[in-house]
Amino acid sequence: MNTQNKRKVFIMGGSRGVGAAIVKKFAEQGDDVVFSYVNSHSAAETLAQQTGSTALQLDSADRNAIASQISKLGNLDVLIVNAGVLSAGDPLTLNADEIEKLFQINIHAPYFAAVEAARQMSNDGRIVFIGSTNADRMPMQGLSAYATSKSALQGMVKGLARDFGPRGITVNVVQPGPTDTDMNPADGPLNELMHSFMAIKRHAHGDEVAAMVSWVASAEAAMVTGSALTIDGGFGA
Repeated sequence: MNTQNKRKVFIMGGSRGVGAAIVKKFAEQGDDVVFSYVNSHSAAETLAQQTGSTALQLDSADRNAIASQISKLGNLDVLIVNAGVLSAGDPLTLNADEIEKLFQINIHAPYFAAVEAARQMSNDGRIVFIGSTNADRMPMQGLSAYATSKSALQGMVKGLARDFGPRGITVNVVQPGPTDTDMNPADGPLNELMHSFMAIKRHAHGDEVAAMVSWVASAEAAMVTGSALTIDGGFGA
């Protein structure tokens, strides 16, 4: 990892919600931040101007585009994969193409991004995936494909941690529970149901998740690898 304070950080899926909070956190630390977005051009450009970061349009369902973009960034210190999608409903009636795309973005993209990033990283780099507490607990119907995709990240970080460990590169997944975003607002229709499963009965804030990601990506966390770190207010307790 770069021994200077300023590191090169690439955040996949950074224009909104938790991703935007992570962009702000690393920019505040003085890192050289590049983040990707798919459709939120206006939000991405505004965030880039506010934080002094760079926004790049990238389709996380396209593994060739992911590999090409990461290779162009050159020597990375930190990769954070936040891009993800959610599809909910009866698995007997959900569109198969929609589920296949979910797996491409939630499972394939983190893997291929991590592999390409490791090619660009010097020793002691950091790779962090954003998963979900639903990898450990799914108390509601209609989210089996989503839970499957987030559970896959747990096995992925264990394997990649072994593969990249000799170079000091750590690979971990941070697993938020209900977090106040556009997709899951704190005042949304399911908030009371979700809070009923929790010990701390509120949605997390994006900056709370970003703080955990920042620590996992720090020099202090050099011995944390192959781990799932959950921040869910006791949702899975």
